[in-house]
Order: sequence, then C-alpha cells, then structure tokens
Amino acid sequence: MFESAELGHKIDKSSYDKEVPQLREDLLNAQFDLAEKGMFQVIILVGGVDGAGKGETVNLLNEWMDPRHIQVHAMGEMTDEEREHPAMWRFWRASPPKGKIGVFFGSWYTAPIVRRVLKQSSAAELNQHIEQIKHFERMLTNEGALVLKFWFHLSKEAQSKRLKTLEKDPKTRWRVTAQDWQRFKLYDRFRKISEHTLRDTSTAEASWFVVEGSDARYRNLTVGKTLLQALRDRLDHPVKPVARVAPLQPPIDHLDVLDKLDMTQKIAKKKFDAELEKYQGKLAILTRDPRFSKISVIAAFEGSDAGGKGGAIRRITGALDARHYLIIPVAAPTEEERAQPYLWRFWRNVPRIGQFTIFDRSWYGRVLVERVEKFCSEADWMRAYGEINDFEEQLAERGAVVVKFWLAITKEEQLRRFKEREKTGYKRFKITAEDWRNREKWDDYERAVCDMVDRTSTEIAPWTLVEANDKNFARIKILKTLCERIEDAIKKVK
Repeated sequence: MFESAELGHKIDKSSYDKEVPQLREDLLNAQFDLAEKGMFQVIILVGGVDGAGKGETVNLLNEWMDPRHIQVHAMGEMTDEEREHPAMWRFWRASPPKGKIGVFFGSWYTAPIVRRVLKQSSAAELNQHIEQIKHFERMLTNEGALVLKFWFHLSKEAQSKRLKTLEKDPKTRWRVTAQDWQRFKLYDRFRKISEHTLRDTSTAEASWFVVEGSDARYRNLTVGKTLLQALRDRLDHPVKPVARVAPLQPPIDHLDVLDKLDMTQKIAKKKFDAELEKYQGKLAILTRDPRFSKISVIAAFEGSDAGGKGGAIRRITGALDARHYLIIPVAAPTEEERAQPYLWRFWRNVPRIGQFTIFDRSWYGRVLVERVEKFCSEADWMRAYGEINDFEEQLAERGAVVVKFWLAITKEEQLRRFKEREKTGYKRFKITAEDWRNREKWDDYERAVCDMVDRTSTEIAPWTLVEANDKNFARIKILKTLCERIEDAIKKVK
C-alpha cells in the first residue's frame, strides 16, 4: 500500500503556482455549495508518519477554504474527562453537523496503532479495534457523511532527513520532540502495523488515500484535488447510501414476548411500602459505595404510552444524590440534532465514571416510533439494531452498566389511564392527540417491540420486560433489577 508513495513525486514551482489559484476557487465554491445545501457533513482524517506534513496540510486547508465552516480537532493525549468515557466518546461529540467539514488531526486510528507498536496491546486487540472502527465508519457513511482518510507517508530515509531538517532550523526546531526520534527507531514496526490497519479499514464506504509527504507541493495538490473531486461528486450526484442489512425473520416459534408476560401481577400497598423503602435504601447504599466511582449507570426507559415511566423514574431518583444523576428526556430531535448522525444526541449525554444517567425514552426510538410512523426508511431502522448493539458494547467496555426497561401494559389498561388523565386536571398535560393516534397502531408497535427485544437484548445489555398494569409492582421490579445489576458490577471492581 505504501510503495506508490515512495516514488519521489515532485511538482515544480511554476506548475504549482499555475494550478493553485483555480483549485482554491473550486474548493471554495464546493464548500459554499456544501454549506448552502446542508445535505451531508465531511469528515477528514489526517494521519501518518511524523514529519510527513500533516500539520502543514491541515493549516493549508484552512488557508485555501473558509475556516468558519471547518472544524479542526487536534486529538492528542486524552484528558481526564475523556478517560472516564468510552474511547470513541471524544470523536462522537466532535462530529461536524451537515454542511460543515470536520478535520481530525490524529484520529480514532492513532491510539490502537501506537499501543500495538509499543506492545501495549495484542494483535487480537488491534483487530478488535479495527472491527469497531469499521462499524463506526459504516454508520457514519450510512447516515450520509462523506469520510475521507489521508495517510501521509515517508520512507525511512526521507523521514530521517525531514526530522533533521526541521531540527536544524531554529524556527521549526520546536516541532521535533524526543518522542519523534524514539518512534523513528520503531519505523519498521510502525510501517508494518499501519499498513495492516490501513488495508483492513480501506473500505468502499471510507477509503484510504496514501499521500507521499516528501514534496510539499505534490502533497498539497494531491489532498486538495482529492477533496475537491469527492465533494463535487457527492454534491453533483447525491445518492443516499443504501445500508446492507439482512431482512427481518419472524421468531422461530412465532411467540410474542409481550404475550408471555403475566399482566395480572400485583403488590399490596403495605408490602409495596416496605419493599420501596428496602430497595431505595439499597440503591442509595450501592451508589455511595466507593467502588461505584469505577463504574457508571445508564438506565433507559421505554414503554407503552401511559406505561408509568415517569413514576418509576421518580422512585429511582428519590434514592440518589442529586449531584450524581441526570435525567435526559428524549423528544423529537431538534434542528441541531437532525444535522448529526442519529446517535449523536445520545453520545454526548453518556455519563462519565461515577455518574448515573436516566434516559426517559432513548436511542430505541429509531426502531420503535420512527419505524412505525415511517419517519425514517426501512434500511435506516433495520441497520440501527447493529449500530445500537455496537454503541452499548462500547459503553459496557468502559464500565457502564446499561439497564434497559420496557414497561408493558395491556390495551385495556392504557385506555383506562388515558380516560383518567383526561378527567384529572393536573394530569391533562400528559394526554395528547398523538397518544390516541398511537393506539390505532397498537399491533404495529407490538411487532416493533418484539423485534427490538429479539435483536438487542444482549448479554451485556439485556432488556427487562416489566409488567406494569400495576404501577407499584412495576416500580419494585425496576428498583430490584437496578440494585441487582449495580451490585453485580461493583463486585467485579478491582
């Protein structure tokens, strides 16, 4: 992969000076069209050999184009806050909106490659990271993002010469560090592992462009022309990527998981009061345990309209320290959120270690309401199952306890609650015309729920189906489940 980048390509100054003005004009026009149409975002990854001109090229893009519409992120060492989140969190929240260009100087490839070169990870761990990266990039491109990946390469001899030249010049000496020379000693290992990574991650959706870095003029024109061509191709021939997903299959035994629930379960008021005190007390003790500071909790609540999510959430927060929990109410996406990948508004609300976050409705909206109401395409909601599982796996890897509740009530109980809400002054705000419309699609929603549970109830993030016809029974089951999951997690803390 790197051989063609070692051929010594050069551009003479007169040719360069002749081409640059037109290229800059074309890039600015393409950038204006991108901002005006706002159809997709551009994500540019810049990686490669030290001294190959990565920084100069990023600066040049800002000079040639309108920097107001370019977001440059220099991803160096992780901050303390970033270490307390999944590894991809800092990239998730830095994703540019549609109409903008985001440049990542140091990307999600840097840490896995460096760790493997320094023998801090195994080949199997690197390959696992590679698979996660491919899933992530496929999700971005399926959401419409244009992902361009540039790897700046130098031969071993060229890198040595480049570092010495920079070091000799007082104006550029600061750019060469002891770490650069230490990594130069590992050049052959860096090359081998980088080439393996690039080959495995150069996909149809997000290809790598290997750029020879020894000649600045050749490097600049290559990156500029590649970016321009990719922009113009997408702007002039907009085609929404088609997600490759397997068709849904009905359950093997045609069972409906909701039909199997015993909706007659109840708890007497006296027993409820005792159980509520017991499990709220236990939850309070668990979240104040010193080991809790090594994990986080993410509780996602979904369920039928009028299923009792709000009441259950209040019983949880009644046991928690207000400084350490956050409730995220999820409604229809805002304009800002629609300009980002679907999961973005959830990515940015992922709690840090030691925190407790409750989602009142969640990322499952895509496979529930968006599916049933046809707010997204079939391909979009079908691929969402895999994207959600990947998301939850990364949360769990960083110590998050992901607890998901579906609060189920019967159609008859829902009707009773709707009518009660209409009659009660302080509850009227809870019932809307949309709630009544949703009842007409009860069977469609049940099918969507069954598919959701079947495809996303995993070992690391299982669904808890809650029989919620009796609100008190539901609240105790939820509190008890939370306590059990948190207790299991902190027992494993070292």
